[in-house]
Amino acid sequence: MASKTEKILVCGDVRGNLNQLFKRVSSVNQKSGPFSMLLCVGDFFGQDNTQWLPYKRGDAKAPLPTYILGPSHPDLALYYPDLKGCELCENIIYLGPKGIYPCSSGLKIMYLSGVESSSRDKNCNTFSFEDVTSLETQITSKQAIDILITSQWPSSICNFSKAADGYDPESSGSNIVSRLAFKFRPRYHFAGLADVFYERLPYRNHKVLIEPTRNVTRFIGVASVGNVDKQRWLYAFNITPMTHCDEAEFTKQPPDVTECPYTKDNVAQQPKKSETERGSSVQFFYDMNTKSGDKQGKRRKEGDDGGERKRLPPKLTSPCWFCLSSAEVEKHLVVSVGQHVYLALAKGGLVPFHLLILPITHLQSTSDLDSEAQEEVERYKAALNEMFREREQRVVFFERNYRTQHLQVQVVPVPDQTSAHVLEAFMDLAESHGIELDEIPKLSNISQIAQPGTPFFYVELPTGEKLYHRIKKNFPLQFGREALASPPILNIPERIDWRECKSSQEEDTILCGKIRKAFQPYDFTLDEDDDD
Repeated sequence: MASKTEKILVCGDVRGNLNQLFKRVSSVNQKSGPFSMLLCVGDFFGQDNTQWLPYKRGDAKAPLPTYILGPSHPDLALYYPDLKGCELCENIIYLGPKGIYPCSSGLKIMYLSGVESSSRDKNCNTFSFEDVTSLETQITSKQAIDILITSQWPSSICNFSKAADGYDPESSGSNIVSRLAFKFRPRYHFAGLADVFYERLPYRNHKVLIEPTRNVTRFIGVASVGNVDKQRWLYAFNITPMTHCDEAEFTKQPPDVTECPYTKDNVAQQPKKSETERGSSVQFFYDMNTKSGDKQGKRRKEGDDGGERKRLPPKLTSPCWFCLSSAEVEKHLVVSVGQHVYLALAKGGLVPFHLLILPITHLQSTSDLDSEAQEEVERYKAALNEMFREREQRVVFFERNYRTQHLQVQVVPVPDQTSAHVLEAFMDLAESHGIELDEIPKLSNISQIAQPGTPFFYVELPTGEKLYHRIKKNFPLQFGREALASPPILNIPERIDWRECKSSQEEDTILCGKIRKAFQPYDFTLDEDDDD
């Protein structure tokens, strides 16, 4: 059985010194690897970023998948095309301002970019108490995080241990970061920005004889790449994901373990808000329960009679066919509307019941969805699987995040008797186009594989397989339709291009009415409305 242990490298602030970083990483990887990833804490960019250009252009490539944090200075934000998280170039991924990154191996990595805000105004390079509390809702306090990476050090980290030479975390650290570490008990915690290397003694995360034994935490502050004091700036370690550890291994206490440096008194607490800070906002809703015969819905403000919970975002500055707030959206195609996503008839569909799952707001791919929206997408998929199963059909879901502006999960039913051949159809077509389709774990989510901004093609097959291709260039736009239109599956090659299959608005309206009626017994949004 293959080992579940991961070998990981961590570096401190790069500050634009990419050549020295990746030369050293390549050398270490050849001698002591292979390592699965490189994590960069602190600032990746600096005052001189001329070494970044070859990587951005694709002339140079990072030797390992490299995950970085966001800027700690506002003037560095210009190097991040999407401050919510994106792939900056091949093998260099900006994780985002905050979140939990679940690796395919089972590792859970929590990250927090920037520095603690010194005022109530939050900027692109700062975080606030609310950022940490939003993370607290994503995982229960009984679970542990494998790795926590932050730019800023936690305050109080030196309690019950030796001081850090050349740095005082009490004056420069963050008690919000301390709260994060105290709350989630990471097995490893790495931080940068301090220009010193500091490896604290491991500390326990439970009260002896009072609480159950828990894992210890090892904190490491990493120096900046190529620092003049020659302090350690690259750290290598092995870790087995907690999901693959037995209880004894996970809670093992080393002989040099200390008390936890954090208490409820030295970590950030919930700040009190004044009435004026609470504010108010106007929300809009999309109503599917209009008068009999009117299936197109209408827009109305919260508080109007019969107001629904289905939120409609403000209008975009540029038109989008798929945003429900846009004047361009064709509401006669809407089948069902949830809290975060909706179901619509596809224009020029391969088959009459070709549908789309789309976010209500303007998001580009599944990787941009938050956990609640992702959960609702899965609920729609489950409902559609159930509906088509009773019609003796199976469903293929696919997404192309390439030359698109708005997330579209394509929903194509295929006859039950041909569903077993879908995998072969996709693999044969991929081979003919010189495309490599990788099978990813069945229990994984595409957001775990592709960071926001990554161009990709992804398909979920009726037989349970999930296939993924990271698009680099010249990807056939009709790839998904071409595979399903092939003779072994639907045998309708004349319908590969959707533009050749468009019907009139009247025809679409009639068909959409039939689909709404067919989907109604499976539409969970109607049940939720009844509960209100």
